[in-house]
Amino acid sequence: MPSAKVLEQKQAIVAELTERLKNSVTGVLVNYKGINVADDTALRKELREAGVQYSVVKNTLLSRACEGAELTGLQSDLTGTTALATSDEDYAAAARILANYAKKSKTFEIKGGYLDGEVVDLATIDSLAKLPTRDVLLANVLGAFQAPIASFARAIQAIVDEGGVEECLAKKSADAAPADDASSEEAPAEAPAEEAPAAE
Repeated sequence: MPSAKVLEQKQAIVAELTERLKNSVTGVLVNYKGINVADDTALRKELREAGVQYSVVKNTLLSRACEGAELTGLQSDLTGTTALATSDEDYAAAARILANYAKKSKTFEIKGGYLDGEVVDLATIDSLAKLPTRDVLLANVLGAFQAPIASFARAIQAIVDEGGVEECLAKKSADAAPADDASSEEAPAEAPAEEAPAAE
């Protein structure tokens, strides 16, 4: 029978895991079987740089934490070796990084996960994995905002290059003038043709 000190340590781990599950926006469970030390180190570094917390966990302790965090749907995935990757802000980072690694390995696999406190299926995790990174999304949004501004700036620059607003307006008036003169000259030419029969 475990000592009181061991029980206390396990309870502390379960409490910590429970809070981690509750406070994260997303989490992914993986079977890390077959990963070597070098790959594990590289994987942990990539996850850490993306703001993802990754750790190997005991199934029994994580199962209790899932109860506390109301994620009991994950308990069926707690078999074999288990590692937990959680993120407090980025919804896609853990899924993207782990899915990319799983493609290269025959034994490393994603077992399950959750999103905003709800257990999700593997198809949803796969969809998350395909989302672009936060930096790419921000760049796309920024590009969308900059496009109208860039067009406006080019139009203003064209006006400046042509000598300013007054000169542009004067040029536009000058360009429009010949069309007006042509129409005024045509009107008198038609008048005599109409008057000729009346004179006879």
